[in-house]
Amino acid sequence: MNAPDHHPIDLRLPELLRSGRPLRGVFNGLPSPAIVEMCAYAGFDFILLDNEHGSAGLECTEHLLRAARASGIPAIVRCLEHDMARTLDLGASAVQIPMVETAAHARALVQRIKYPTRGLPGQRGAAFSTRAAGYGAFGGTGHTQRSNDGVALIVMIETELGVANAAEIAAVEGVDAVFVGPNDLAHSMGVDNRWNEPAVQAAIESALRAIDAAGACPGILALTVEEEARYATWGARYFASNTAGILMAALREAATRGR
Repeated sequence: MNAPDHHPIDLRLPELLRSGRPLRGVFNGLPSPAIVEMCAYAGFDFILLDNEHGSAGLECTEHLLRAARASGIPAIVRCLEHDMARTLDLGASAVQIPMVETAAHARALVQRIKYPTRGLPGQRGAAFSTRAAGYGAFGGTGHTQRSNDGVALIVMIETELGVANAAEIAAVEGVDAVFVGPNDLAHSMGVDNRWNEPAVQAAIESALRAIDAAGACPGILALTVEEEARYATWGARYFASNTAGILMAALREAATRGR
């Protein structure tokens, strides 16, 4: 019997990022497949599994990706560079890489996410026994081409140098979206985590407008409706909040209701 045509990777994300429509998702650093499913059933456009600051190991991440695929939500994994190859082999729809400051760095990341196929450059090593290739059920050239076409690269700008180079970073072929991290940007500008300071907001606006003009999808952390609306006027259309903040707000309200 042939394997069912249900590829382990959700391949919709690059097209979603190119669509021009606003996308709302959520960072999740909690190692719970149930939370992944809840985010899908709540109607988020994507989930961003946070392996930079979250506690999930790679084995748990694989289960989180299974939950995302089963419940129908594209799953991005924010990971450190040394985890890129294994994260891709687990079946992530995209990787989101922190602290990118130059176009040269972005080009190097593109090489690491792409297989060398049909004479095109790339440095990703091929293995078809992985979950991403269906443990061999979807291996070979079909898998390499699907991955090259259907797995997205998102890079993060989180410093003043990154803001200065935003247009060049966003213009790198193979970069699908550029996400501005306001917390680290504020720290890099010497104002702790106060990203609503005018100078930080001006830097965010400059970066988002440059990313949009260069043709990549601009992304940003947006914790309130007001923040999302403001950033949208600057070109942002890839918005993320976080599950811990949402859960804490709901739990605090439940704990203090009526007191």
